[in-house]
Amino acid sequence: MTFDLKTALKFIILFLIGIGVLYLAFRGQDLEKIWQEIKTANYFWVIISAVAVLIAHVLRALRWRMLYQSIHYDVDFWHAYHAVMIGYLANLALPRFGEIGRCSVIRKAAKVPMFASIGTVITERLFDVVMLFLTSLAMLIFQYDIVADFLYQTIYLNLAKKLNAVNYWWLVGFSAVILLLIVVSIYFLRQKFGKKFLRIFVSLRQGFGSYSKLKKKGLFLTYTLGIWAFYLLSMYFAFSSIPSTSDLHLNAAFTAIVFSGFAMAAPVQGGIGVFHWMVAQSLVLYGISFKDGLAYSTIIHSSQFLLILVLGSLSLFFILTKRDVSILKADHTTR
Repeated sequence: MTFDLKTALKFIILFLIGIGVLYLAFRGQDLEKIWQEIKTANYFWVIISAVAVLIAHVLRALRWRMLYQSIHYDVDFWHAYHAVMIGYLANLALPRFGEIGRCSVIRKAAKVPMFASIGTVITERLFDVVMLFLTSLAMLIFQYDIVADFLYQTIYLNLAKKLNAVNYWWLVGFSAVILLLIVVSIYFLRQKFGKKFLRIFVSLRQGFGSYSKLKKKGLFLTYTLGIWAFYLLSMYFAFSSIPSTSDLHLNAAFTAIVFSGFAMAAPVQGGIGVFHWMVAQSLVLYGISFKDGLAYSTIIHSSQFLLILVLGSLSLFFILTKRDVSILKADHTTR
């Protein structure tokens, strides 16, 4: 994926959407009071929250490494960890760019075929989607009385209104055209690239089959639960950073993590704007003012942003430095 004019325009448009949502979230709020609350926050709990997120990233690297091992690629922990952090860093620039970025790191560091890596990433992400679905279901079952009104008034009614305005014949036609284009593209790719296309398909299938070949599926699922548990703890620890949210319990953190999960799935760099609005809305359900919810979401989003910026940059520096050293060693050996 090259950073051409088209990619740059996509980056700018998505960034502007994020800024627009951020503006709408903060519009009409007392910014001075929000800033005062952020300045006087207890940063001990902010740091503890960031450490919980870091542990989740470490568990993600361990989980991803297991998929490589199942298809017989020797990827060590540090390469997997640095690739994960670089991927998150790249996502701050362009959504989903990080998934390609971290696969590229593994290809260069451990000589794993690019499409085999992509297959493992898609497999890993599918488990995250399942976890988001299960946590959402649990929220609906155990906290229905709290979230029902919000889901009906804010989500269902707005969605129903938009769906009623949709011309379904146009939608069916558009879907048919897209499907036809995909089939035609696959056909021409196979005709043009032949064996290369077959190798790509085999590599992808290898990556997709990585979970089925795992010998320790229980450990993989434990890592998955651990990732989400530490995300949950991160939200919960951050409650203690400001007085307005310090009395909230784990159930509020559970709802916040579900809302933030959908926010981070939005195609906006680092969930900027969408994350703030969604997390603030989730806390309103527990009697927290939207203003205080924005202060909380700004604190936790900024701490995670800085964590990725610092550790992702260090990982990028390490990988680039190690690569340069490897090139120098190879050059010295040939001489």
